[in-house]
Amino acid sequence: MINFKKVGATALAGSLVAMSAHAGEMAVTGSANVTYKTGKSHSLDQSSFGNDSDVAFTGTGELDNGWTFVMAVAGKDNLKADNTGATSSYTSLTMGSLGTLTLGLHTGGAAANYDEEVPQAYEQISDAHSGGSASSNVIGNQMDSGGILWNSPAFDVMGVSVNVDAEYSPQADDSASGDGGQATQSQVTGKGYGLGIRATYEGASFGVYGNEIETRVEKTASTGARDSFEGVVFAKYAIGAVSFGASKSYLDSGLVAAGTATDLGYSTRVAGGHFENDQMSIAYNVNDNLSVSYTTSKDTYTGAKPTVLSTVLQSQAKVDQKSRSVQAAYSMGAMSVKAYNTTVKNAGYDTNAPELSVTEIALGLAF
Repeated sequence: MINFKKVGATALAGSLVAMSAHAGEMAVTGSANVTYKTGKSHSLDQSSFGNDSDVAFTGTGELDNGWTFVMAVAGKDNLKADNTGATSSYTSLTMGSLGTLTLGLHTGGAAANYDEEVPQAYEQISDAHSGGSASSNVIGNQMDSGGILWNSPAFDVMGVSVNVDAEYSPQADDSASGDGGQATQSQVTGKGYGLGIRATYEGASFGVYGNEIETRVEKTASTGARDSFEGVVFAKYAIGAVSFGASKSYLDSGLVAAGTATDLGYSTRVAGGHFENDQMSIAYNVNDNLSVSYTTSKDTYTGAKPTVLSTVLQSQAKVDQKSRSVQAAYSMGAMSVKAYNTTVKNAGYDTNAPELSVTEIALGLAF
């Protein structure tokens, strides 16, 4: 028994030596954006100047066996109403032909490679209105903290480059914990699993992603509770300076609240029922510095059917939130000027909401 322990310790020491890291490197990058935004944005109706300063620290290193690692922390201006302190942090290990493992806080998850994946000169079309962003924008966002993500290396299938993304979260409600910590237990949300596949051939690319999150609510005929499902599929094609793209997403949070049949407005992950989003876009690179794009979005909410215990028959709610966006971007080295005008009908899935028209102009600097 004593000799066995000695052998085990020696083998462990040898493996630690084999996996030791070479001297790493640290890089600091940053950006500053100054914006002018005007027009109505959901409940907002005010012209405003905005400022945003971002700094990211990225450390890299290599192990003796050739594997590489990255640790990164990104922070945003904590004076912004919607951001405080660090916005994301992660550690990743690239294991050669075995792919890359990533763990962290607000990593984007697997869905970051799929949601609203259509060509745009500036922002995603959901950026314009704070109260009713496109449902495709939230696909997978409960899986990007407190879980583990695996990205495969690209591999060739009959001339097509294919990537696979897989993720798992012990509690898929976007909660995370620090070193040695545990997230507060959710009585509603359980484990989550996600899988995505991307394929690229010459100027064409295609991707499909889906995830399922279990509910811990008792599943009975009286409650109708079920696991949630969300997914998205996209296709893009570039020929010369022109790019085309289309995306379709589906989100069902597994909620069972009955549809109210009217126009009170609905929120993703709150309203019972499901959301379907269709986006189409075309972008044109005028030259090496200037690009323009046009995007349309139709986001349909369909309300949940009444529960089996309901004594009042309610019609099923159905609301189309429609958006269009014209965008332009011009770059001059480290400086860029970008702008969009986006209009939204039935923002927040509310047929009583006035039509929104939002214009934003941004000056960006990066180092």
